[in-house]
Amino acid sequence: MIPGGAHTYAKGDDQYPVEAPGFLIRGDGCRVWDADGNEFIEYGMGLRSVTLGHGYAPVVQAAARAMALGTNFTRPSPLEVELAERLVDLIDAAEMAKFAKNGSDATTAAVKLARAYTGRDKLLFCRSHPFFSTDDWFIGTTPMRAGIPHCVSELSIGFDYNDSDGLEALFARHAGEVACVILEPASFEEPREGFLQAVRSLCDRHGSVMILDETITGFRWHLRGAQASYGVAPDLSVFGKALGNGLAIAALVGRREVMRLGGLDHDRDRVFLLSTTHGAETHALAAALAVIHAYEAHDVVSTLHRQGERLRRGVEAAARAAGVEDCFATLGRPCNLIYVTRDPSGRPSQAFRSLFLQELIRRGVIAPSFVVSAAHGDADVDRTLEAVAGALETYRRALEDGVEKYLEGRPVKPVWRARN
Repeated sequence: MIPGGAHTYAKGDDQYPVEAPGFLIRGDGCRVWDADGNEFIEYGMGLRSVTLGHGYAPVVQAAARAMALGTNFTRPSPLEVELAERLVDLIDAAEMAKFAKNGSDATTAAVKLARAYTGRDKLLFCRSHPFFSTDDWFIGTTPMRAGIPHCVSELSIGFDYNDSDGLEALFARHAGEVACVILEPASFEEPREGFLQAVRSLCDRHGSVMILDETITGFRWHLRGAQASYGVAPDLSVFGKALGNGLAIAALVGRREVMRLGGLDHDRDRVFLLSTTHGAETHALAAALAVIHAYEAHDVVSTLHRQGERLRRGVEAAARAAGVEDCFATLGRPCNLIYVTRDPSGRPSQAFRSLFLQELIRRGVIAPSFVVSAAHGDADVDRTLEAVAGALETYRRALEDGVEKYLEGRPVKPVWRARN
């Protein structure tokens, strides 16, 4: 009854081995339970959105108090101003804020603002980063482009992360036509020294808007965003995921000169910017305020880095002990850790990814990534490392005997593919 079996492609049946639980019905901290009562330690935590842990009481209580007073009115709630002020105070490059329910809508709003501000149509996006939006301007550049007019996708031009020379060449090739550059400040590769500053300089030189998508990095790298870690000031930024600890809220923030085009205090053509019925539901705003308070009170970012690093060291030790370090490795910052699986020839392998997922699940761990939350304590990491060690022993045998001997059912598939 649901196309794809889920409402996010990353949660679909094709992303998990056949023995994975079909449904999760409850979560507490970093633990989740399926419909049959089986308990698992979970990583990824709601596609990186749950950084404080499932059911984190102060956030739940703040949302419940707001919900009891009404979630949606015909005029704004004071909570909208309170959260906007908090974000503007936190984020150095922010002078105004506008709220949405997901990062896709916020990044699309940023692109729209940039086009209106510059009067240009083309955009340069970082093709090294996996996802920016569900909207046509981005999805039209992926293999899943069915239903999207070519004339739309042709306006989006990809560049490679850490390649400032390539980006400069694109500006030269499309001189006077580029509305904006959009990229994550970092993903699984750190910026080379001066790269983000070079992006800033190129945007300034060519009159284009610099957009940082901090949907993931914001509240993981730094409470003030990865832009604070790297010392760069974008024109527009998008925050989401962790902002609500799993509740639906995202924010577009940025320079007043650009953001004001979505408002009422200018004489230019009006921009229809993030006008959504549910964009400022009171319980989500209250949750975000409680999240910010928790981060400030408990130094959550340090916990994410510390526990992620503990996990990374343990996983790498387990890979060496199993003799599979050439075919299994971790990537990324400790607070945003993923793993890569390779076959005996060293090629990336979905079949071996499926096997590893399968063996972890059999040992009580669900880990499409190794992205931690602040709820992952030492005992949880230790238990995970036991499961990893066992899973990698099976992985080693599969490298010798063939993965088909150990994998139950079909392999998982990449999300980005043209056909099923």
